[in-house]
Amino acid sequence: MRALSRKWVVRAVAALLVATGTAGCGFQLRGSNGSYTMPFHSIYLGFPDTSALGTELKRNLRATGQVDIADKASDAEAQFVLLGESRNKSILSLNSLGRVREYLLTYTLSFVVRDAKGVELVPPTQISLRRNMAFDETQVLAKESEEALLYRDMQADIVQQIIRRLAAMKPAT
Repeated sequence: MRALSRKWVVRAVAALLVATGTAGCGFQLRGSNGSYTMPFHSIYLGFPDTSALGTELKRNLRATGQVDIADKASDAEAQFVLLGESRNKSILSLNSLGRVREYLLTYTLSFVVRDAKGVELVPPTQISLRRNMAFDETQVLAKESEEALLYRDMQADIVQQIIRRLAAMKPAT
């Protein structure tokens, strides 16, 4: 019993030392506070008005509290130019009867960011995400909902990647 309590005390002291050392060195998980410092104060987003991705990106940029979304490209310090956006669904695997067992969903976005003078701040960039989706022909409606959910998840992931890239870019000198 005494050896068991001694082990417990040693483990507790070790855990306390690790926690104190980690907190004392200034360690912080990336993105744990959810705020980014943008190198510009206004941005024009070249998305169509009906774009769900554009709407979500606007919402996330406004949430930072640092960036204004300009209505015209000439009024903005930075311009996000959409080069292409596509969603694809391809067969990943078939069962023994030759019916679809799994699909591969792909969401690809290409863009460039320029300053007000037309200088590229972020060169042409492509973000491509993939998700596997199991398919069952007896649950078609449920699988359609799952597909839509997976695309929304990929869209949210792309928005976060864009925001991180915008925050990391260097302003033109």
